[in-house]
Amino acid sequence: MAAKILGVIGAAALGIVVGGCVSPRADVTFGKYDDAKEIEIIELERTSQSWDGAQLPDYPAGKPELVVRRYVFPRGSKLGWHHHPVMNYGILQQGELTIIGLNGEDKTVKAGEAVVEMVGTIHHGENRGDKTVVLDMFYISQNGTPIAVQHPEIKK
Repeated sequence: MAAKILGVIGAAALGIVVGGCVSPRADVTFGKYDDAKEIEIIELERTSQSWDGAQLPDYPAGKPELVVRRYVFPRGSKLGWHHHPVMNYGILQQGELTIIGLNGEDKTVKAGEAVVEMVGTIHHGENRGDKTVVLDMFYISQNGTPIAVQHPEIKK
């Protein structure tokens, strides 16, 4: 019976690995909290500026729509050029992600770090590291407003 249960667990684990799912817990970033003895509140970011120093816009008027997305970037992958018409921020759960502005300015975010994205400025992200990137992003939008606008015409 135990062998059968272990076989099922092993097959499920293999299915997760083969299916390409990545758990943020696979990274040692959160391991440092495993022996916590009490509740700890850690402020990762508090700002009114995006990572490039630009001021964030005012909140839009109307009913909000909050969107949460997880992005998985395999090693060597690049997200196409795009801009965000809405404010957004995220936490890099695993790996290192380099964000590049159209002007060439860049920032590399590491696991456990917060990033406040540019609004209205064209940019893209690249995984230049040796580990799959897992990035959780939070968007402050309104129903019907796109969270990103792609720019396939840019071939940089």
